Amino acid sequence: MKPEKLVVPVTDKPELEFGSDAVAELLSRLDLPYVAMVPGASYRGLHDSLVNYLGNTGPQMIVCLHEEHAVAIAQGYAKVTGRPMLVALHANIGLLHATMAIYNAYGDRVPMVILGAAGPADAAKRRPWIDWIHTSADQAALVRHYVKWDDQPASVQAAVDSVMRGYVLTQAEPSAPVYVCLDTELQEDPIESPVTIPDPDRYPVPLPPAPDAGTVGDLAAALRDAERPVLMIGRAGRDEASWHSRVQLAERSGVAVLTDLRNPAVFPTDHPAHPAQVSAGRLSATGLQLLRSADLVLALNWTDLAGPLKAAYGDGQRPRVVNVRNVNALLNGWTKDHYAPVATDLEITAGPDELITALLAELGDEQPQQREAWPPSYPDEVAARPQVEGDQILMRDLAEALRDLADDGELSYTQLPLGWSGADARFAHPLDFLGRDGGGGLASGPGIAVGAALALDGTGRLPVAVLGDGDYLMGSSALWSAAHYRLPLLVIIANNRSYHNDEKHQATVAERRGRPVENRIVGQHLRDPDPDLAGIARGHGLTAYGPVIEPDELLLTLGKALDEVRAGGTVLVDVRVNPHGYGKG
Repeated sequence: MKPEKLVVPVTDKPELEFGSDAVAELLSRLDLPYVAMVPGASYRGLHDSLVNYLGNTGPQMIVCLHEEHAVAIAQGYAKVTGRPMLVALHANIGLLHATMAIYNAYGDRVPMVILGAAGPADAAKRRPWIDWIHTSADQAALVRHYVKWDDQPASVQAAVDSVMRGYVLTQAEPSAPVYVCLDTELQEDPIESPVTIPDPDRYPVPLPPAPDAGTVGDLAAALRDAERPVLMIGRAGRDEASWHSRVQLAERSGVAVLTDLRNPAVFPTDHPAHPAQVSAGRLSATGLQLLRSADLVLALNWTDLAGPLKAAYGDGQRPRVVNVRNVNALLNGWTKDHYAPVATDLEITAGPDELITALLAELGDEQPQQREAWPPSYPDEVAARPQVEGDQILMRDLAEALRDLADDGELSYTQLPLGWSGADARFAHPLDFLGRDGGGGLASGPGIAVGAALALDGTGRLPVAVLGDGDYLMGSSALWSAAHYRLPLLVIIANNRSYHNDEKHQATVAERRGRPVENRIVGQHLRDPDPDLAGIARGHGLTAYGPVIEPDELLLTLGKALDEVRAGGTVLVDVRVNPHGYGKG
């Protein structure tokens, strides 16, 4: 990674002199190696302290071209590491730019410390015009419904205490971003009284709640008694130890496992206990069949449990359902990401991995559970290759090419498009796939990819972002940061030249209303002229190829691109994919 050089090197920290120095000193003691930011006058005091007090290290600045990208980069970093990254936003205008990305991060339940800023609270100290338009009453009200906590401290001591509190709170499960707004006068005025910098070791992150012993015993007994138990794993720990514990529980208890492509990889998809294709919001045919066969459903932090249960059972008789989750601390009335209510037989407030640890301890040295014909096996769901008109490269061709070209355990998919089949979602490690954006907001994919590349730099894993053309066109300037900091990253645009998901929606409405389905394309296509996706990437400093149109070109071009990424390059490939014939799964 290419560091930003200091024109005048800082060899030793100067004395704590200004309010922003005290904030910077605390930041240097926290595990916040980077700060993603777009420069702005409202936090010029903090900017100076990060450079001339800390020497632009711990945290090091990651310069971005848009505040939305700064937050998305922090989201991508958290998706890899499970730890927060720091973001700095300029005044109310920077926060307004960032709101969509903050909502994505909130929906994705990732930790993040966001520092905002405002003109002087004391109106008599505001500079003419600019400080007035960059100051607003209760600035955090813009995002309060989708951050975990916010504050606007009024003294230097309160500021460092607030940042310390936010750093702990954002990591406590369920995670979500926190926002602390710093007054410019607080940053820039000299420190007039002693400031105590908190010791991070004395502020541990609270442990996730664990289930009580009686509940664990009852649940273990239910797993023993069930003939066809299904374990639905949603959001869970990103570390390898938690991954292996989930595999161990599946093997010890004899459950069948379902996972969801909306979330990061949490279980090996080719394991015999994972018989159905990975679902992506909607369950596949085999997923529905699996659920309908179950006599016990154990859901661990499943994002929207009501959806698959409704799809599988409708309003009819359901099996016993146990719902394990730890989300209530974030639920509010503004955002409806609490989803439809679910009738269950047992609700357990606990971390999913904490419950698995307790269940494994309860099972002890028991022999692994053996059940006749369970977990079931299903035939491969992949349909025969369809005949399609127009572009001949299918999404499955892209997936197959990447499998053929990459070594085992080499690729980390930072994002996959909606058309990626469950049959092509093959994961054997928690870093194989980082999940989707959490809030469904376009423009997130490029920034998340950059943040993931930042976190994976030097690990030997290659970040690969497979993005839709609309997502890329909205967020393409985020990739400048990857090129600037020399981050190895492969971005593949699955380019169908359309907002194709909305084409399908318009077709659905037209069919229901008896209107011409052919008109679904109106207001959807990104053509005439076709945007030069590779040219845009080259303009931001990337090496770029495409459009790749012929299937024979695909392996050659992707192979060349992967070799360049292995050598440290930031590369984009524009692949024209046919939006039809994605296959099942």
